[in-house]
Amino acid sequence: MQHNWFENWFDSPYYHLLYSHRNYSEAEHFITNLFGYLNLPKGSEVLDLACGKGRHALQIHNLGNDVIGLDLSPQSIDAANAKAEKGLSFQTGDMRNLSFNSEFDLVVNLFTSFGYFKQEGDNVKVIKSIARSLRKDGLLVLDYLNVSKVVSGLPTKETIVRKDISFDVSKTVIDGFIVKTIKFEDQEENFEFREHVKLISLVDFERIFEVCGFEVKATFGDYNLNRFEENTSERLIFIARKINE
Repeated sequence: MQHNWFENWFDSPYYHLLYSHRNYSEAEHFITNLFGYLNLPKGSEVLDLACGKGRHALQIHNLGNDVIGLDLSPQSIDAANAKAEKGLSFQTGDMRNLSFNSEFDLVVNLFTSFGYFKQEGDNVKVIKSIARSLRKDGLLVLDYLNVSKVVSGLPTKETIVRKDISFDVSKTVIDGFIVKTIKFEDQEENFEFREHVKLISLVDFERIFEVCGFEVKATFGDYNLNRFEENTSERLIFIARKINE
C-alpha cells in the first residue's frame, strides 16, 4: 500500500477531472433528505470533514447552518473558498488531528471519505477526533460504501473518458482493502494512481463507534434514506450520537 496515497492523488488535477461528474444537484438531493431526517434547528454549527471542493458544505449552509469545511487538499480548499461567505468557511487539515473542541452540533463525513489509512488505529483516531469536536449529544453522519455489495462484484475493469483523457480503472481486493488502480496517459506521459479503501463492515463500524463514545441511532442504504440491506444497498450511512464527554 502506497503510504498516504491520498496526499498526492487528492491534490492532483487528474483526480478532479476523473470525478468531475459529482454534481451539486446530487449533493442537494442527499443533504435535503438528510437534514429533513435530522431536523436540526437553524443556525446549527456543522463541520464537513473531508469536504473536497465544498459541494455538500454549500448545501448545508443554504439550509441555514453555519458550516466549516475541512480537507487535506490545498487545491480543493482553494476551489471551495471561492464559495466562502459569512457562515461558510474552508480550511486545510488532517482529520486524525482536528483542532476543534466541543464546537459543533453535527459533523458529516460523506462520500466514502474514511478508511484510507493502513493502520486501523488511524481510523479510530479520526472518530475520536470527531468526538472531541462535537458538543455533548452532538451527531455524526458517516457515509461509506457498502463493502459487501462492492466486493461481490469484484474484480472490475472499465475505461472512463474525461475530456481527451482515457482513464483505465480497475478494482480488486488486496490485503483487506478495496484497491482502485487508475492508469492513463497525458501529453505522452504515463500515470498511475491507486486508491485504497478499507473493508469495514457494519459490525466493524459499530465496534469503532462504541470504543469512541458514540451510539448508532440509525443506518441507511442510499441517499434516499432507505433502510440498509447488506446484500443490495449501495451505501452504508450512519447517524451516530456522542454519548461521552
